Amino acid sequence: MAEVIGLSNLPTQRARIVTQDGGVFNMMVCGESGLGKTTFVNTLFSTTLKSTEDHPRDNAIRKTVRINISRAILEESDFSLRVNVIDTPGFGDNINNDKAWQTVVDFIDDQHDSYMRQEQQPFRDTKFDLRIHAVLYFIRPTGHGLKPIDIETMKRLSSRANLIPIISKSDTLTQNEITEFKNRIRQVLEYHQIRIFTPPLEEAADQSNKQDMISFEHARSIIEAMPFHIVGSDKQYQNAAGQMVTARKYPWGLVEVENEAHCNFVLLRTLLLRTYLADLIETTNEIHYETYRRLRLEVGLKEGEDQRDDDPFIPARAPARKLSHNPAYKQEENALKKYFTDQVKAEEQRFRQWEQNIVTERSKLNSDLEEIQQKVKKMEDQVKNLQLKMR
Repeated sequence: MAEVIGLSNLPTQRARIVTQDGGVFNMMVCGESGLGKTTFVNTLFSTTLKSTEDHPRDNAIRKTVRINISRAILEESDFSLRVNVIDTPGFGDNINNDKAWQTVVDFIDDQHDSYMRQEQQPFRDTKFDLRIHAVLYFIRPTGHGLKPIDIETMKRLSSRANLIPIISKSDTLTQNEITEFKNRIRQVLEYHQIRIFTPPLEEAADQSNKQDMISFEHARSIIEAMPFHIVGSDKQYQNAAGQMVTARKYPWGLVEVENEAHCNFVLLRTLLLRTYLADLIETTNEIHYETYRRLRLEVGLKEGEDQRDDDPFIPARAPARKLSHNPAYKQEENALKKYFTDQVKAEEQRFRQWEQNIVTERSKLNSDLEEIQQKVKKMEDQVKNLQLKMR
């Protein structure tokens, strides 16, 4: 038997370091208003992380998509997790939602860009990391299919972050409608080649290993349930068994949030926090961030912005983001140009009118002057005639 030298203690050492340092989880919730995003976030973390007062229900129509960030430090079993929840109020709420996804996409790109620039600094002891580890896209439970804005937004998000589509308020659909709705969504995702995050599914090398088989079956059950259908609630009621559960109450009974027979909330929470949180973080760093970094450096080289002095070991500096590339800023720029042009035309018209008034007034004054001069001349002639007569 080989002597044990202690290599097997490395996982224990890593676990101790992670416990001391804590972790960071950045999650974005995206979707139309009224789909229960705030309630879901509070239920997911079992605390009031976001307040409904942050999104007042007024009659004002938001013309642009905004970014709101809620921060919290959650502790469990001596482990602390810094959670950043990014919300996108105003998304999909307008009649014209053209380029509504641009603000969301730009925010994700900006976080990758910010982290890359921090890595290029000489001192990197402290880095601010707000790269999105998971994007939860909330789908309205229409039962018919995805809307064009859903398809276009998810196509762009899937190439930048771990996309997890969610059917919200699924208690408005029957079980058959949910199954049919999920099949339609899967077909659309496959047709448009929209990649969603799925847990790693690998056949167990040792079929006799019970733990591996359990993990395999659990991962497969999560994949088969996608896209998840959930029900959100922050209230507790007593069920038929006499237990207090988080649920939505109806005249015919309760819809329990954590009952797998009612919705997929438990599976979604398992995916996000309990089992695959590390996979979400590693996928963000090793796939999405590295892809962004490679593309931006390639763009920098092509545009001739490489300031390396022919040193191949120094990474190229990423080009600065141009606001003109953003359709929202381009639209605002065009509106300002139009306003400026209209103002110039109005001033020119007023100047022409003022000039015309001056010309008219000058003509009138000249006419009056000629008339007076004629009267003066006539009076002078009369004076001369009188003088002749008196002689």
